[in-house]
Amino acid sequence: MPHPIMFSDDDPGLPELRAITLAFPEAFEKVSWGRPVFCAPKMFAMYGGNAKTETPGEMVAYPHSVLVKVDDSDRKALEQDRRFYFPAYMGPFGWLGLDFTAAKVDWDEVRELVDASFRLVAPKKLIKQLDER
Repeated sequence: MPHPIMFSDDDPGLPELRAITLAFPEAFEKVSWGRPVFCAPKMFAMYGGNAKTETPGEMVAYPHSVLVKVDDSDRKALEQDRRFYFPAYMGPFGWLGLDFTAAKVDWDEVRELVDASFRLVAPKKLIKQLDER
């Protein structure tokens, strides 16, 4: 059974996130788990996520957020920021979510987070293309 679609094209932050992510070399968007996922060819960003609560089986939704892979050296500082959350399923694999509704969004910061995530998962040839721009 496929996941239901959990976004609208005019959701807060999605048009801005698309503009940022699709500017990366060979980046494309697909829908996975009912959400927009940005790949090149591996996933480097995702719009929307959930976090587990302390109650088993219970989740809290962060529908207007971005999930990015973060370097271990940055993780501790980002986890101290209340805008970030540990996403269910993907958190254990190095991902964090930035909630767009927690504060005014700094799109330069989002661009930097997406850039860092891209560099952690993209093939070397795409990183080289990015650096040559």
